Amino acid sequence: MNSVLDMVIIGAGPTGISAAIYANRAMLNFVLLEKSFPGGQIINTYEVDNYPGIQHVSGFELANMFTEHAKSLGVEIKNDDVTGLELDGEVKKVITTGGVLETKVIILATGAHWKKLGVPGEERLTGLGVSYCATCDGAFYRGKKTAIIGGGDVAVEDAIYLARMCEKVYLIHRRHELRAVKFYQDKLFKTPNIEVIWDTEVEEILGQSNVEGIAIINNKTKEKSELKIDGVFVAVGTNSNSQLVQGQVEMDASGWILTDEECETSIPGVFAAGDVRKKSLRQVITGAADGAIAVFASGKYV
Repeated sequence: MNSVLDMVIIGAGPTGISAAIYANRAMLNFVLLEKSFPGGQIINTYEVDNYPGIQHVSGFELANMFTEHAKSLGVEIKNDDVTGLELDGEVKKVITTGGVLETKVIILATGAHWKKLGVPGEERLTGLGVSYCATCDGAFYRGKKTAIIGGGDVAVEDAIYLARMCEKVYLIHRRHELRAVKFYQDKLFKTPNIEVIWDTEVEEILGQSNVEGIAIINNKTKEKSELKIDGVFVAVGTNSNSQLVQGQVEMDASGWILTDEECETSIPGVFAAGDVRKKSLRQVITGAADGAIAVFASGKYV
């Protein structure tokens, strides 16, 4: 068994990397764990234009800046998957595929994952025309017809991005107004090859070996129809990656971790920062702020 660490940070997106930078500045004995690639969901964002001081940068580029900044300070990102947590007592245990870590503080920076529609054909055709990442898969549909499902910032941004390469983009939204900020809405409505289909929901994704279309219903008139398309991009929100602490810390009914203003959960010494916790705004800048706040607040335990 290793000696007891001051802190284990789980997740190396903007929140986890920010926490690691602040933990490094505080000269804490800590480990930053990431099960896949550092950067978090931001790596799939076509353009980030609301992070102060940095203009015209892709999400991948910004994530790489964060990672390289941390590494330049001597921060090491350990590639390891956390399979369990034991949170009782002053010393917690982090169980990973590479062994068990003992620590005084845990910062959960595990983020969120995309919601699914839950309609027939979605699971079967995922990877065969159904995608949750326009910037990852959009290039496969150059010159083709696609549909974006959703009405928030991500859905509208994705529609604008796809319109640069697709012949036609349908934005399908169940309401008659978008939730996206006005800046993105203005760009959307000025893009000639984007058509918004209001008050409409997807009932089924159609196709045998690949997506051939979608069955839709107008939720006001109840009129049903089919739309022939080559790809479907789902952007209907996110769910918290809070499974590691399910049944251990307090959460709301949707699984978002409840914290105080310093990101501390219902268990002393366990913090949840960034998109994994219940909060009103989930952005790169708020996630990075959470990481710094959580490390600062953890000082009473280390």
